[in-house]
Amino acid sequence: MLKKFTPVFKISAGIVLVLVIVGVLWPKGLETITTDVQAFISNKLGWYYLIVVTLFVLVCLAFLITPVGRIKLGKPGEEPEFSRPTWIAMLFSAGMGIGLVFWGTAEPISHYAISSPTGETGTEQAIKDAMRFTYFHWGIHAWAIYGIVALVLAYFNFRHDKAGLISATLHPIIGKSADGIVGKVIDILAVIATVIGVATTLGFGAVQINGGLSFLFDIPVNFIMQCIIIAIVTVLFMFSAWTGLGKGIKILSNTNMALAVLLLGLLFIIGPTLFILNLFTSSIGAYVQNLPAMSFRIAPLNEGVREWINAWTIFYWAWWIAWSPFVGIFIARVSKGRSIREFVFIVLLVPSVVGFLWFATFGGTAISLEHNGIDVISSLATEESLFGVFSNYPLGMVASIVAITLIGTFFITSADSGTFVLGMMTTGGAQNPGNTIKLTWGILLSATALALLYTGGLQALQNTMIIAALPFSIIMLLMTISFIKAIYREGKELGIGKINYPKKNS
Repeated sequence: MLKKFTPVFKISAGIVLVLVIVGVLWPKGLETITTDVQAFISNKLGWYYLIVVTLFVLVCLAFLITPVGRIKLGKPGEEPEFSRPTWIAMLFSAGMGIGLVFWGTAEPISHYAISSPTGETGTEQAIKDAMRFTYFHWGIHAWAIYGIVALVLAYFNFRHDKAGLISATLHPIIGKSADGIVGKVIDILAVIATVIGVATTLGFGAVQINGGLSFLFDIPVNFIMQCIIIAIVTVLFMFSAWTGLGKGIKILSNTNMALAVLLLGLLFIIGPTLFILNLFTSSIGAYVQNLPAMSFRIAPLNEGVREWINAWTIFYWAWWIAWSPFVGIFIARVSKGRSIREFVFIVLLVPSVVGFLWFATFGGTAISLEHNGIDVISSLATEESLFGVFSNYPLGMVASIVAITLIGTFFITSADSGTFVLGMMTTGGAQNPGNTIKLTWGILLSATALALLYTGGLQALQNTMIIAALPFSIIMLLMTISFIKAIYREGKELGIGKINYPKKNS
């Protein structure tokens, strides 16, 4: 069987296995190393993360207006494989999923009551700052990171029949080296970043399911319970992975959207509806107005603010970058037949706006409860804050059970999609990787999540992700340059954007 495995699979799986073993046998040592490296990256290279992520935003926005945006991610006349609603559901489930449920209440209430990004906690200004910075972390910047990777992969894969690999997108700038050792190293780095990114999110999911069960039924919050949760979900997502993209992931993605809409609608109706609408509207304006300043905010003269930026903004940019190979490959796989302009518009704007409404509803409700002295949501553990909000309203138990179910289905979808993408990345870009490969990665993903939780809980997850993101951010820059070079060369060949002046009468 090992003869069927590619060198990329063997090496990357071996590295992941070593990480798991070290995490189990030497947890304190690994925690110390990851903490030190994470601190160095955040303090010394924070400026780099801000600039590179904003660059990806500008590149994506440029393709909304440039003439080459008419080019399809596929052959001329090729129709999309999935309907637009299903397509949006799949990219949304893979792109945000557990993160939205985990941080939907926790982040805004933290910015408001625990550590405000710009002002005093508990004030009206803190409410405004909490929402616009939450939008900033989950909005256009996040989806530009995903979008640029997906766009480049889909273009080379479906338009020029290149393999669905990160290395295959670099042919225009590194030539045949993309098929050699250099290309293999690039693909291995992408696989490692993907494993860390997905495993981190699975860790968040397990912690929140544990937190929800603890809040509702007084079940203990500890590593043993998280092991049991991950073991149960692993069986479920491996069964889903066995059924393939067109069945398991598609059904789960649509289920996720239905449950998310149900949960959102329920809290919107029973919660402070008018406050949510006003907060949503006001926060959108503040977000758009302050976007340029927030994009480059590094606070070189204020150590306290700089620590906040490291803990939140740099963490999020690293999280999205670490997730981008996985989400990018998955979004590319389901986006065949879309034009570049449609792709960029939908991927950047639709999930962002839905996310803003989600945070305004969940975060706004938590802030309303605390600001009006009804309940102190900020005193709860991060993973319990969502359930603390529900406990203040009718049908709170029903909403909490729906939330736990949603976290579980998002968990399964993320892991399922992750095994599918890792299978593609380690089988030469196969569009439908074999079940053996997918199940192997499923086990390694779960083991990695458990090892990181055992090493140092949520902090270990965050540290490892920031480290994994750095090398892949450089690869993303190379991918962007390669894509721009190739797309404008094709645009020139097709005469796109060329102005045909009328001939003068002789």
